[in-house]
Amino acid sequence: MKTEFKYLLLIILLSFGLSSITLSLIHLQSFIPQFFTLAIVDSVNPCTFVVYTIFLIALSVKGLPKRALYTVGLAFIFAVYASYYTLGIGLIILTGKIPTSWAGYLAIGFGAYEIITGLLEKSRTVGKGRLRKLAFSTEATIVGGLILGFTVSTTLLPCSMGPYIVFNTIISKMKALAYLLLALYNLIFVLPLFIILFAMGSLSESKEFSRAMVRHSRELSVIAGILLIGIGIWVLFKF
Repeated sequence: MKTEFKYLLLIILLSFGLSSITLSLIHLQSFIPQFFTLAIVDSVNPCTFVVYTIFLIALSVKGLPKRALYTVGLAFIFAVYASYYTLGIGLIILTGKIPTSWAGYLAIGFGAYEIITGLLEKSRTVGKGRLRKLAFSTEATIVGGLILGFTVSTTLLPCSMGPYIVFNTIISKMKALAYLLLALYNLIFVLPLFIILFAMGSLSESKEFSRAMVRHSRELSVIAGILLIGIGIWVLFKF
């Protein structure tokens, strides 16, 4: 476990440290709280944990040794990262044509939606049945992890699009810097997946942690909604 914690600590330090240093170097220190708020709200998302729980259950059924589990898990995370980054590029292009102030209204709207769906305990994850079938039918290999990761990204999109659209609307006017910020944002986005993969003592612990996060989806959604509304108010005053 010591080796795994070293890898995990390195990932966390790189994600938060690199993001903070980069934003400071390009004179965006004032944007650091908003950057981390949006990225963390996006990453600590009940939908992500629902999907990852399905993935972990499928791996446990296949009885993978630990090394193979890490290899397939990393392939899965890489695919999610690459998919979201590609999607972000498209959103930067699209949102670059609208005023930045619109991000404020979008954040408030998405924040209200998060709160309402959270209080009503309404699932925003689409295609869970199809994903479950794919997870259990896909081979537990690097290629299988990549395929599942790319597929999962389309499942997560309707659930996590709020913070991502708001973030891309804010950075879309920053030209080349937008793509660097997008890369840093997505490091934070996949961080919980690294934590579940490396920090848990066993696959059963990973599944239990992921399920616990799903059980608290109501609270997580309400908190995320409140933070999004706060970001929206900031954007309206700022821009």
